[in-house]
Amino acid sequence: MADVVLLTGASGFIGSALARKLLAKGFEVRTLVRPTSNLRRLSDIGVERTVGDLRDRNAVRKVTAGVRYVFHVAADYRLWAPDPADIFSNNVNATRIVMETAMQCGVERVVYTSSVATLSVSPSGEVADETMPLEESQAIGVYKRSKVAAERLVEGFVRDGLPAVIVNPSTPVGSGDAKPTPTGRMIVEAAAGRMPAFVDTGLNVVHVDDVAEGHLIALFRGRIGQRYILGGQNASLHEILRVVAATVGRRPPRYKIPRNAVVPLALIAEAVARRTGREPFVTMDGLRMSKNRMYFTSAKAERELGYEARPYGEGIRDAVAWFQQAGYLPA
Repeated sequence: MADVVLLTGASGFIGSALARKLLAKGFEVRTLVRPTSNLRRLSDIGVERTVGDLRDRNAVRKVTAGVRYVFHVAADYRLWAPDPADIFSNNVNATRIVMETAMQCGVERVVYTSSVATLSVSPSGEVADETMPLEESQAIGVYKRSKVAAERLVEGFVRDGLPAVIVNPSTPVGSGDAKPTPTGRMIVEAAAGRMPAFVDTGLNVVHVDDVAEGHLIALFRGRIGQRYILGGQNASLHEILRVVAATVGRRPPRYKIPRNAVVPLALIAEAVARRTGREPFVTMDGLRMSKNRMYFTSAKAERELGYEARPYGEGIRDAVAWFQQAGYLPA
């Protein structure tokens, strides 16, 4: 009989990639999805879907009963929301309920999906690792604060006996970014030729399928209570945009603009978003984050888990191909 796994966030970008890997490994995958969830990523795979909310204890207990492992991947990955409290509630309150329920149900192992947003970075581009946690008070924006608070919550449950491992993905790209994520939106805009300029910043970019594989190996090889960065390669934003441009045969953006010059655009975009309810492409929190080069190393995961990541350009090419096939971009 197949082991039963509860996978939260299965309709999301990382979650759907992980669902496919779990099914391929012979697991029975159980999910909890909201009535409003976009199930496009799950339409062609055999997961058990239950409609409910992760902030509903009864719903979480129902889907957790009888499972061997829990992957808590669900997260509200928005840098802006009409009500920022929604982001905090989705990322912190839901995590508390999932961890409490996993402990009460005697789950054998939990893999919690945190983020490199919980680690400290610098403008100089110093490469960060797992020994550099960020204080909640130092985090920029509600998304980062919520992820720091949630990670500290999980660490507290581990001290109380929960057998949990924490993974910290960097910036995933690849097929299936249906929402899309903020990074996916950037790829779409750049591939469409709507990003003529860039600011001086940097990211660690990784193929989403490598992140999903990292979750699987963390389940079996990760040490309880430890965190593992699941990243790819560090690159400047200009380098990343050059790869996107080359993928679609466009000329890359040539103009580096001062961050302060983008502030009026961000303020206008947020004002429009407050009236429309649609997430703005440029936000003040995003600009504040861009002051730092968000560079990380996955050396610990490579050493302890056997984690590997392919060149990030493959993820960008897969993302562009998928966006074209899905109608986000012209073929």
